[in-house]
Amino acid sequence: MVLPLAKYFSDDQCKLLTDFKADLDESLYARQVAPVIRFFFYRLLFQAVPTLLVLTLLSFMLVRLAPGSPFASEKELSAQTLENLNRAYGLDQPVPVQYVRYLGGVLQGDLGPSLTKPGYSVRELIASALPVSLELGLLALLYALVVGLSLGVLAAIRPNGWGDHFAMSLALLGICIPGFVLGPLLALAFGLKLEWLPVMGWDSPADRILPVISLGSIYAAYIARLARGGMLEELSKDYIRTARAKGLSETRVILGHALRGGIQPVISLLGPAAAGLLTGAFVVEVIFNIPGMGRVIVPAAQNRDQFLVLGCVLLFGGLMVLFNTLVDVVLAWLNPRIRLHKESA
Repeated sequence: MVLPLAKYFSDDQCKLLTDFKADLDESLYARQVAPVIRFFFYRLLFQAVPTLLVLTLLSFMLVRLAPGSPFASEKELSAQTLENLNRAYGLDQPVPVQYVRYLGGVLQGDLGPSLTKPGYSVRELIASALPVSLELGLLALLYALVVGLSLGVLAAIRPNGWGDHFAMSLALLGICIPGFVLGPLLALAFGLKLEWLPVMGWDSPADRILPVISLGSIYAAYIARLARGGMLEELSKDYIRTARAKGLSETRVILGHALRGGIQPVISLLGPAAAGLLTGAFVVEVIFNIPGMGRVIVPAAQNRDQFLVLGCVLLFGGLMVLFNTLVDVVLAWLNPRIRLHKESA
């Protein structure tokens, strides 16, 4: 509630208080908000944009150099038909001209047509499958965070105790078993043998359980190990001992004080983890017959649909750059030393 200053102070005092508040707000903005905004635009202009341009060039050249043709079929096409198809899609032009035309279309939001699915554009095919992959990736990331942080904090509370050994054993098991092995094992055990959960589709909430566990377990294991190391380092600092000496409860010490510093290594992993969950979802989507991006990019690569492959590569490359940039911004906000070090570099 804002108090009416004129009711309690004179005009000069009101002006002095108003000026002091404005100076305080400006100082907070200059010390906290403005450096983070500058850091974000610095990363965007000098790292994100060049990275995407290089990714576009390399992806285009690799796709063009790949053997095979998107127009190959069981019925052999005549030379005239192939020439007409190449002319229709602009594939008869020199490679540099094709790249410049493609890059111009990308800058306008046009990813080109699908070469193997006539009548559909790359943007339409991606738009129909991307929401499913994003949902799967987000649920897997939430699962990895909840399980990983819980195991990491449990291990750090009593180091070298039974909780520590139990949590780190689960983390080691999660690292050793990749998703393409864990997925079929879970489907065989809980779907076919016990018949507790469905193993195909993406209709009901139960359909999401096995794919999310298969995809997120390995990242939950990494998060658990990072959280344990960060929490152990944080719990050994002087301000934690001071908080305990003041009589604060152990729960408040851990959740209210140590956790903020202890999760910084976990935050640095979130960018690569989010991108890895989206790209790693391809195999899981194929295993559980989920209509996501895995059902788009795998046939596109097999059929040499170069525009669809390029669209998927650019999409996931852009998401990876975006996630890493956002993670760096969050870390710079939590720890100003990171921001100053990277700006000076």
